[in-house]
Amino acid sequence: MAALPFSTICRHSNSSLHSNSKSSFTGFSQRNNIGHLFLIRKCSSRRVVRKLCVKNVASDKKQEQNEPLTEQETLDKFVPDSASIAASIKYHAEFTPSFSPEKFELSKAFYATAESVRDSLIINWNATYEYYERMNVKQAYYMSMEYLQGRALLNAIGNLQLSGPYSEALRKLGHNLENVANQEPDAALGNGGLGRLASCFLDSLATLNYPAWGYGLRYKYGLFKQLITKDGQEEVAESWLEMGNPWEIPRNDVSYPVKFYGEITSGPDGRKEWIGGENIMAVAYDVPIPGYKTRTTINLRLWSTKVSPEEFDLQAYNAGDHDKAYAALKNAEKICYVLYPGDELIEGKTLRLKQQYTLCSASLQDIVARFEKRSGKAIDWDTFPDKVVVQMNDTHPTLCIPELIRILMDVKGLSWDKAWEITKRTVAYTNHTVLPEALEKWSLKLLQDLLPRHMEIIRKTDEVFIHEIISEYGMNDLDLLDQKLRKMRILENIELPNSVVELINSSIEIPDTDPIEERDVIDTNIKATEEKEEEAEAKEVEEDEDEVGKEEPEEDDGKEEPSVEEDTEKKTTWTFKVDSKQPTMVRMANLCVVGGFSVNGVAEIHSEIVKQEVFNDFYEMWPEKFQNKTNGVTPRRWIRFCNPDLSKIITKWIGTEDWVTDLEKLAILRKFADNEDLQSEWMESKRRNKIKVASFIKERTGYDVSSNAMFDVQVKRIHEYKRQLLNILGIVYRYKKMKEMSDEERKQSFVPRVCIFGGKAFATYVQAKRIVKFITDVGAIINHDPEIGDLLKVVFVPDYNVSVAEMLIPGSELSQHISTAGMEASGTSNMKFAMNGCLLIGTLDGANVEIREEVGEDNFFLFGARAHEISTLRKERAEGKFVADPRFEEVKAYVRSGVFGSYNYEELIGSLEGNEGYGRADYFLVGKDFPSYLDCQDAVDKAYRDQKRWTRMSILNTAGSYKFSSDRTIHQYARDIWRIQPLFLP
Repeated sequence: MAALPFSTICRHSNSSLHSNSKSSFTGFSQRNNIGHLFLIRKCSSRRVVRKLCVKNVASDKKQEQNEPLTEQETLDKFVPDSASIAASIKYHAEFTPSFSPEKFELSKAFYATAESVRDSLIINWNATYEYYERMNVKQAYYMSMEYLQGRALLNAIGNLQLSGPYSEALRKLGHNLENVANQEPDAALGNGGLGRLASCFLDSLATLNYPAWGYGLRYKYGLFKQLITKDGQEEVAESWLEMGNPWEIPRNDVSYPVKFYGEITSGPDGRKEWIGGENIMAVAYDVPIPGYKTRTTINLRLWSTKVSPEEFDLQAYNAGDHDKAYAALKNAEKICYVLYPGDELIEGKTLRLKQQYTLCSASLQDIVARFEKRSGKAIDWDTFPDKVVVQMNDTHPTLCIPELIRILMDVKGLSWDKAWEITKRTVAYTNHTVLPEALEKWSLKLLQDLLPRHMEIIRKTDEVFIHEIISEYGMNDLDLLDQKLRKMRILENIELPNSVVELINSSIEIPDTDPIEERDVIDTNIKATEEKEEEAEAKEVEEDEDEVGKEEPEEDDGKEEPSVEEDTEKKTTWTFKVDSKQPTMVRMANLCVVGGFSVNGVAEIHSEIVKQEVFNDFYEMWPEKFQNKTNGVTPRRWIRFCNPDLSKIITKWIGTEDWVTDLEKLAILRKFADNEDLQSEWMESKRRNKIKVASFIKERTGYDVSSNAMFDVQVKRIHEYKRQLLNILGIVYRYKKMKEMSDEERKQSFVPRVCIFGGKAFATYVQAKRIVKFITDVGAIINHDPEIGDLLKVVFVPDYNVSVAEMLIPGSELSQHISTAGMEASGTSNMKFAMNGCLLIGTLDGANVEIREEVGEDNFFLFGARAHEISTLRKERAEGKFVADPRFEEVKAYVRSGVFGSYNYEELIGSLEGNEGYGRADYFLVGKDFPSYLDCQDAVDKAYRDQKRWTRMSILNTAGSYKFSSDRTIHQYARDIWRIQPLFLP
C-alpha cells in the first residue's frame, strides 16, 4: 500500500488528546527537496496511537475497532493546498517509484499524482467502511462482469474538489494537469453500455451516500485493443496493467476458495459435500470510488485468480516437463486474462462459465462473511435479506442463485426450504436485452461436469418451480400446462421430474359423471429426469449445439405439442415429449426470474417488451416482480468534467452549480433558449470543443477535418442491430449524389459533414468486422477525393473507449442512435450526447423514446419503423411482399461497382437481400428504413443551415436531459428494489 500523505500512526507524549489540540502539516525534508506530509499535533495530552487500518472480513474477527476521534481530532476534515499536494507528489515520486529516478517525466508524474490522490481516497474509504461496520445497515451489492471505468484521475480530484490545488501543484512541478491525466490508460474492465452503466451507478451510489459495493473481475488483458489497418479491425491484447494500476489496493489477506469439477458426497450429518476437482483462489483487489462533494467512498472489489505455490510442480519442472509444472498456475490465472473469451469451442465456453462462477462464488463468500462479522455471535439467517441485497447486472451473474443456496445449505447447515426462501428475498435481476442470443443458455452437460453441486440445486429449483406452475394453472387444460412448462421451465428439452409424474398420476381422476372414458398419464410415456439423463446427454452435440446463447430454431409443432391418444378402452394418455435431436440446456434468464424477487428493464419501451414478450408468462404469474428503471449516466463525468466550458455556461445561466447533483435544475435553461447571449456563448463553446476534436482526429487517424463542418457521430459497439451499416450506406448514397453534381451544385445541396465512427466488433463476429472494413474503405476513397474536399469526410476512430468518448461527445453536433426498433434495451450514449447539447437522429427504440419526450419532438430527428410493426414487416419480407426503394437498389449497385476497392462485399450486401435464409433477408430492416433515413437526413441539413434554430434545439436537448441522470435511477433502485437508505458519515 502506498504511503499516506500523512502518517497513519500519530504518537504523542500524553495518553489522551486535549480538546483544543491543533494540527499542522509540514514537509519532511529529504534529499533533492523531496518532501512527504506528516501530521504534527501540538497538545499537552498523553501519548496515544491513532491507527487508520482497512478492516477486511477475512481479518482476525477478534480485533477491536478503535474509538473514533472527535471532529477536532480527525484527519478527515483536512483540505490540502497546492503546496502540501506538491510535497506529497514529490514524496511518491521518490519513495513509491515505478520509474527510474533520473527524470520527473509525464508518465512518472501521473503515477506519483495518482498515488497522492489515492492517499486521500483511502482515508475516506476507511472512514466509510468503519461507519458501515458500526451501523450495520442494509447494503446493496452490485454484481457485474463489466465495469467500463475510464480514466480515474480527473474524476477523483474533481469529486474531491481538488482540481484547482492539483493543477497548481503540478504547475509548480513543471507539468500541466491535463497532460499528466492523458498518461493514464483506460481500465480495460468492460466493453460497452453494460459496463459503462455499472460505473455510472457506482459514482451515483457514492455521491448519494448509499451503502453499496460493486463486485467484478480484474481482467489482465481486457477485451482487446483495436487496431485499424488496411484489412479492417485487428485485435491485440490490452496493456493497461503493464505499468501497474495506482488505484487498486491488493488485499492479499482477502481470498476465497473456488472449486470446479469434482463429485458430491453426503457427510455424516446429511450435508452435501463437494470434494475433489480443481481448486483455485480468488484474491481481492479494491478500487476506491469517491462520491462528489461527500466523504463517502465506496468500494469496487475485483477478483483475480491464482493457486497456492504448492501447486507448482517443482519435480516436473526439474525433470524438464515445464508445461506440467505450471499447468495448475496457468489454468487458474487464465480465468481473469480476457473479458468475454471466444466461445465457439467447448474450451471457450468452459472458460466463460468459470469466469461467471468465480465472480459469483468469491463475491457471495465475501458477502456472507461480512454479514456474519457484523452479526456477531448471534447470527440469525432469517435477517440476511434485511441486511443484504444482490443486484445481478444481466444474466452473467445468474450463478449467484444456486451458489447462495449452496453456501447456506452445505456450509451453514440450513435446510432447502430456508435457503431457498432467503435466496428469493435477496437476489434481484436487471434484464438488458431482448436479443435471443444474449439471453444466456448453458449446456446442461457442461454445467453438470463443471459445477455438479450447482446442477443438483438447479434441478431442484426447476422441480419446485414446475410444482408452482401446476399450482397456478392446474391440470384441467393439459395443452395449456404443456405450453407453460415449455416456455417457463429453467431446464429446456428435458423430461419431467418423478415428483411431477406422481402428482399428475395422483391428481387426474376418472370423473364421476363419465363411467366410460378416463384420462390418464402413463409413467412409461412421461419419463423421469433421472431415467433418461445419460441417454439425453450422450446425444448432445458438444460443439455447435452446445453454443451458449445460440438462437434456437423454430420448434417442430408435431414434436413439441403434447400427444393425445385414445385406446380401445377410451383412455386418454398425455405425453410430455422432448426432442432427442436437440441439446438439453439451462435457461439462465428463466432462473433469474424464478430465483429473484425483482426483474427490471432499463427503459420504458424495453420494460414493456420484457413484460409483454420476453417474459410474458412470468409476468402473468408474478406481475408484482416486474418494473422499469430507465438508465441514466453520471453528470459528473459526462458533462461537468468532460465539458468544463459548457458546465461554466450552465452554472452561469442557472445561477448555481447545484445542477451537478440535482440535474432537474437543467430544465431552467428552457426559459433562456431564445436568449441571443446564451446562444452566442453556447455556439462558441461548441466551436472550441470541435477544434479539440479535429486535432484529436488528426492525431489518431492522420485525417485533416474542418471544424466548420457538422460533426456527425455514431460511436458504439459494432453490431448489425445497431445499424452502422445503415449509416455508412447513407453516406455512400450522399457521396454518389455529390459526384453527380457540379461543384456549385454540391455546395448548395449539402451541408459539409465530418462523419465519425467508433466502436469494437467482437473478435469472432465476422459480419460486424466486415462493417468496420467497409467503413474504413469508404473513408479511404472519400477523404482523398479532391472534388469533394471538406464537404464530406468519413473517419473511423480506432480503439473507442471512455476517454475517446469524453473527447468526442462535447464536440459532437449530431449523434446517430438508429437501431432497429424494439432491439435496443436502452442505450446510454444517447443520454450523454443530449446532455452535451448534441441533437439526435434515431428510431423509437430504447431510451430514445423517453429522450424525445423530454427534449421535445421538434428537437429530435425521428425516422423508421416502430417496434410494434417489426414482426409484421419481417413476415411480409418472408412472404416476398417487400419492395425496395429505388435509392436502396441504387446504393447497393454502387457499392458492387468496385468504387471503394477490390474487397468482395457480397456477403455484406447479400445479407440485405433475399426473403429467407441464415444471414439473408435483411433481418434488421436496413432496406425498409433506408428511404425514411435519407429523408430525415435531408431535414437535418435544413435545420443545420439555420444556426440560430440549431443552437436553440441544442440548448433544449441539454435542458431536457435532466431525467437521464444515474442519480435518479439509483434513487429509484434504492427505493423500489433494494430498500436501502442513504448513510451519511458523521
